[in-house]
Amino acid sequence: MRGNAEGLTKRQLLPPDAVVRSRALRRGAGEPERLLWRALRSVLPQAQFRRQVPFGPYHVDFCSHAARLVVEVDGDDHAAKQQGDAVRTSFLHDEGYDVIRFGNADVMANLDGVLAAIAARIAHKKGGRP
Repeated sequence: MRGNAEGLTKRQLLPPDAVVRSRALRRGAGEPERLLWRALRSVLPQAQFRRQVPFGPYHVDFCSHAARLVVEVDGDDHAAKQQGDAVRTSFLHDEGYDVIRFGNADVMANLDGVLAAIAARIAHKKGGRP
């Protein structure tokens, strides 16, 4: 059976404004997110990342459903949001997704290292295959 007991899929269970919010978040993306998005699309196209994907009450920055991997780019304000981030990460783990986080500064200063870490995580999840 597809969906929950009432036959509703996860997409149907999303809040009504999820699509509108996703579009607004994509339009308002900061430079680190835009830079990483372009790089993911060109360097790791096989992972088929999507951006600003709704998950229950949350929106994740980047998600590869194929690799079951969520990539979050955190600004400086996330140092004060560690408890909320832990709850969010736990929710995503319960949904079957691995989460990897990078700071804005990491993306801007070391994009190649960030991409290498993401590629390594994908390869690890696939059992060593790139």
